[in-house]
Amino acid sequence: MRKQTTIENIERAIESLTLKEQLRLVEKLTRQLRRTVLTPKKELDWGKLYGLGKGLWKEDAQKYVSRSREDRA
Repeated sequence: MRKQTTIENIERAIESLTLKEQLRLVEKLTRQLRRTVLTPKKELDWGKLYGLGKGLWKEDAQKYVSRSREDRA
């Protein structure tokens, strides 16, 4: 006879709860998951990117592209 796992014990305990208690448990688990795992990712601050490419296009765009292609070859 195999040993029962913790999750099986939890499932059996949940089955013994009333519907109202089960719903309360689901709500509590949902809140906990939202706080820990499902928190939204931070939005990018596009303002921090301002000026990063400054000076990149001082040369002619076509010359830049041609030089980049030569570097890859």
